[in-house]
Amino acid sequence: MTSSSPSVPAALTWRERYARFRTTERYRSIRRYLSDRSFVIGTLLFIPLALMAIFAPLLAPYPPLEINVLDKFQGPSWIYLLGTDEFGRDLLSRILYGSRTSLGVGAMTASATCVLGLFFGALAGYNRLADAILMRVMDGLMAFPGILLAIIIVASLGPGSGGLNVVLAMIIIYTPRITRVVRGTVIEVKQQDFVDAARLIGLSDARILAVHIIPNCLAPVIVQTTFGFAWAILVEAGLSFVGLGTPLPEPSWGNIISAGRQFVRNAPWLVVTPGVLISLAVLSLNLIGDGLRNVLDPRLRNIAS
Repeated sequence: MTSSSPSVPAALTWRERYARFRTTERYRSIRRYLSDRSFVIGTLLFIPLALMAIFAPLLAPYPPLEINVLDKFQGPSWIYLLGTDEFGRDLLSRILYGSRTSLGVGAMTASATCVLGLFFGALAGYNRLADAILMRVMDGLMAFPGILLAIIIVASLGPGSGGLNVVLAMIIIYTPRITRVVRGTVIEVKQQDFVDAARLIGLSDARILAVHIIPNCLAPVIVQTTFGFAWAILVEAGLSFVGLGTPLPEPSWGNIISAGRQFVRNAPWLVVTPGVLISLAVLSLNLIGDGLRNVLDPRLRNIAS
């Protein structure tokens, strides 16, 4: 008597795999993102800028600090695609390396403010005593205009190595905004029935915050962090323009414009290209933020319009 071996299912074809994938929640999430025009356009604009920053050492034709006085103020050509500055440095190379500084400052600011805003906002929204103390501090910081407070902090501390004090100043300024967003969401979420059920079964406050409340606050925080990314790029460029941002000779989009503004009549390429890139970066991140807001919280779609 021979025992029959279990049948092995045949390999699925790519059409069958795709048909199964279309029934998953991941497919529906991708469809929601791709159906939002703002998110798609913003992503397509931002990806080349991110690639510029990541692969700057491979894309730059010359070292960004290499001086060649004989080639100063050369216009765009096949040798220097975007021209040269007053020291004969290749503008394309400086812009590519400057993208690492400008986007890096924005990314560090956005990441740090997201973490700190989540922590302080969750604490303030969940505990009344912490709310009374923390929110008065946040209100005091938000009472000052952002750019003015940034100038005061950086002027007091100095730009610092690699512009770290600039990042610190922007973290101090933008954290209250995310804190208020998280606090409002936590106050709303903690009144839900599933939070009461978690208390009844004996879960600690820390576990309730970490497992049940904070995950439900991530959608507005992600949106606000994206806007903070764009804001940080713009503020860093403004501080560098007035000499308080990323210190020379390290390139950033802001200090490239600052150095070239006195030669704008005879060498407009020194300010046009970095200015356009700053505008594109801010525009793309704002579009991504709008798209994320529409996808993650459709209730705000009518409010925004």
